[in-house]
Amino acid sequence: MGREQLFTHTDPIVVSAVDSFGRQGFGAPLRGIAADAGVSAALIIKRFGSKDGLHAACDAFVREWIRIVKSENIDAAARGQFLTAIVDDDEQLPMIAYIMQSVLAGGDVGRQFVEGMIADAETYMDHAVEKGLAKPSRDERARVRYLVTSSLGSLVLTLLMDGRADGADLADAFRRMQRETAVPMIELYTQGLFTTPDVLDDYLRLFDGPPG
Repeated sequence: MGREQLFTHTDPIVVSAVDSFGRQGFGAPLRGIAADAGVSAALIIKRFGSKDGLHAACDAFVREWIRIVKSENIDAAARGQFLTAIVDDDEQLPMIAYIMQSVLAGGDVGRQFVEGMIADAETYMDHAVEKGLAKPSRDERARVRYLVTSSLGSLVLTLLMDGRADGADLADAFRRMQRETAVPMIELYTQGLFTTPDVLDDYLRLFDGPPG
């Protein structure tokens, strides 16, 4: 399933609610979310059981969107279409806002969402390794956790310092972050930082070696 199919097969209430939660946070009143979606609060309760049920459906939708986008980008990059893989559009802005609100919510809400993202990332990182796009890791789970949490930290820090999780401010801040970080990020991922593997070798020898 591609992005277009995902939107086609997803309840429009969920798509609208993702935008509402992204702009207002998860404390947004159900009546307001319903008004944004053009439906009644009673219909949302009937369809999803509760506001928490709607929230869970939004989580699943956003995570599936991320997984599809990452998989499509990996396939494009493996074919040599690197620009296709890194050029983004306005479709992702509500998703970015939703992700930011999930992280900022903290507690069980943030933890469950981030842990879900990490589990999904393990799948598409395996895909990148199979495609020959990424090198295998000695500890894939740890590498994926680092990549997800560091990218989320960079995203949230940038947007908190330079914008808000709504409207044009978010769009401007996110695009500025892309412009400022794309080259150093790609450089680090493709060329690395240290000139020799000595630092890693020494660390593994000291901390990951046999006892004593």
